[in-house]
Amino acid sequence: VIYYSTYGHVARMASSICAGIQRAGCDYRVFQVAETLPEEVLVKMHAPPKDRSVPLIRAEQLVEADGFLFGMPTRSGSVPTQMKNLFDACGNHWHSDALIGKPVTIDVL
Repeated sequence: VIYYSTYGHVARMASSICAGIQRAGCDYRVFQVAETLPEEVLVKMHAPPKDRSVPLIRAEQLVEADGFLFGMPTRSGSVPTQMKNLFDACGNHWHSDALIGKPVTIDVL
């Protein structure tokens, strides 16, 4: 479960999804993507602090997973820059076919 959440809504959704995965008896790990906005901008946006207990994902870690669930808000109908940065860092995975056969779902809030 990999998510980006500015105001905590997507983080709560990811937490609920993790609870469901656990009830189903499956293993999972949860990560958040790195923030790209400066702290002073986040303060002006009244964004709460990030949950530091949830580790940040690095693109090279994606090959370790059997599948992915991405959670994110939309930004004018598009993917937030923070999530796009993660996807853009996956060029080597696409070239080496390292992620073929790994199911993906995307939950958008």
